[in-house]
Amino acid sequence: MSNNQHSNHEEGHKHHPGYSTYFFVWFALLVLTVITVAVAGINFGNLTVATAMFIATIKSYLVLTIFMHLKVESKTFRAFVGVALFFLLISLILLFSDYSFL
Repeated sequence: MSNNQHSNHEEGHKHHPGYSTYFFVWFALLVLTVITVAVAGINFGNLTVATAMFIATIKSYLVLTIFMHLKVESKTFRAFVGVALFFLLISLILLFSDYSFL
């Protein structure tokens, strides 16, 4: 194989995180799950749902960027994921604006 073909082949590979990164993210997800369960047992009033949603957002970000390799995907694919998350956010805002926490 010539040097030109070899360099083109290397450019096609994207850097994926190592096993240690996967382990630390997995451990962070476990810790955040424990925090979510602990927070569910504490009555923060109206902030209980907001706290759970905030922790779920952090966990979703970790899964999307590390386990689903969104960090190394093309800009077009990231844009499609962003549009889907935007419509999910709109749906959640409409849901919670109609829901009474009392």
